[in-house]
Parts: sequence; C-alpha cells; structure tokens
Amino acid sequence: MTASHPPRSESGIRLDSTAHLVNGIGSRLAGRLRLVSPPVRRPAPPALVLVAHGSRDPRAAATVRALQDRVRALRPGLPVHLGHIELNEPLLPGTLAALGDTEAVLVPLLLSRGYHTRQDIPGMAATARAHTRLAAPLGPHPLLADTLYDRLAEAGWPADMDEPTRRASAVVLAAAGSRDPDSATDTRRTARLLADRLGVPVVPAYASAAAPAVPTAVRALAARGRPRVAIASYFTAPGRFATQCAEQAPWIVSAPMGAHPAMARLILHRYDQTRATREEPASA
Repeated sequence: MTASHPPRSESGIRLDSTAHLVNGIGSRLAGRLRLVSPPVRRPAPPALVLVAHGSRDPRAAATVRALQDRVRALRPGLPVHLGHIELNEPLLPGTLAALGDTEAVLVPLLLSRGYHTRQDIPGMAATARAHTRLAAPLGPHPLLADTLYDRLAEAGWPADMDEPTRRASAVVLAAAGSRDPDSATDTRRTARLLADRLGVPVVPAYASAAAPAVPTAVRALAARGRPRVAIASYFTAPGRFATQCAEQAPWIVSAPMGAHPAMARLILHRYDQTRATREEPASA
C-alpha cells in the first residue's frame, strides 16, 4: 500500500509545513505582544496662572506678558495663563472661570507676603470652580538678588570698585511697601541677599505704607558717609511707585526686574515647589 504524502506547492515546499511554520510564528508573536504593557497616559500638569497686581501704566501689562512668554519658552507644553488682581484685563476671576474645573497653581508676581497673598488672591480663588493651589510670593529668593544685581549693572553699577569708592557707596532697595510686618521681613531678607552680592550696605525703603521712605533712607546713608547711593527698583514691572522711587535717585537707578530670565526660572520654581507639597488647596 503506497503511503500518501502532503501536497506540495509548485516550488516543492510541503504546504502543511508552511502552515505549521506560519502558525508557530503567529503564536510566538502573540505571546510576546501580551508581555508588552499598554502605554501609560500621564495626566496633564496643572495650569500655571501668573497673578499680577495690575497697573494703569501700560508698560506694566506689556512687561508681564513678556514674562509670561519667557515662562512658556522655558516649559513648552505647560499651560501658562495670566490674571490681574485689579486694573488690567484679564482679571483673575475671569481667568479662573475660563479654566472650568481643571487644576491650576497660582503664582503671585508679588515680592513678599501681604494682604494680596493672604486675602485677595485666596478670596478670588475660593469662588472659582477650578481646583487651585497658591504658591508662595516670589520673594525673598536668591534669584531675585541675581536679577537686582544685573539690573544695577545695566544701570551703571561698576563691576569692579576700588576700596575708597566701595566705602562711599550704598544701595536703597526701593519697594512698594505694606502695613503687613511679614512684608517688611521679606524685603529685609532680599536686601541682605543683595548686600552679599554687592559688598555694600543695602537698605530697604518704601514708596508707601511703611518706613523709611526712599528719600529718608538716602539721607541716612549720606549721613553715614555713603553719599554714592544707587536705587535698586524692587518692582516686578513699571508703574507709579517705581517711577516715583526712580525720581528720588541721587545717582543711578535700576529698571524694574521685569522679564529677566531669572524671574522666569523663579516662577517655575515656585510652581514646582507648590506641586511637590501637600498643602491645602486655595479653593476646594
């Protein structure tokens, strides 16, 4: 009796062997695919909302938007929004309303603790649907001292001073001022950081609500044998107080800190710092 053999293809390959080979490859491939985990979709990061004070000076809004653009350039893909406490559009409540019920970290473009960080901003956040957390104000921080140093250098502060010139020089750190004692504490800390950078005394002074006033601080330094006094503008953006302080400078005066690269890095640092902590949200 003659044994039967599996049919062959025209090329002479046994068809059952080919099918067996294909089935084996398919089974092994399917087994390997089962071992591959499906890609994990990471949740979108909370939006970053810059909270500016607002000013009638049109340069202020332009400066804040330039700072917003710099932050976006440093962190592509991060939603960066802007809201003002008063005077300028968009106002913070409108910005938060547009976010719906998403998560957001509010980063105040303020340089110290005070009424705005304790009352105004949390109050606005409490009425929003967005799930918000409030970052600390920008100051005090060494990056602010870096910014102030660079702005003074741009205004003419010499990179190298001989000792007689150094002994005759000083800086007034001109700030807006607040009745909150924590605000003065924060400003004094920034003054110390800047003094360490410059190697000369740095005295805080204020445009309103706190003492000493800028002219008083300038006269006090001159009486101490330091008539060569520079004004360091401790303001995020141009405005009435910054202009008022600049007009009282006996020597050089720096521009507001504005869209300096260190300011953008500090904003992202406050954002990341807030995300990493487990503090209570600014609104439920």
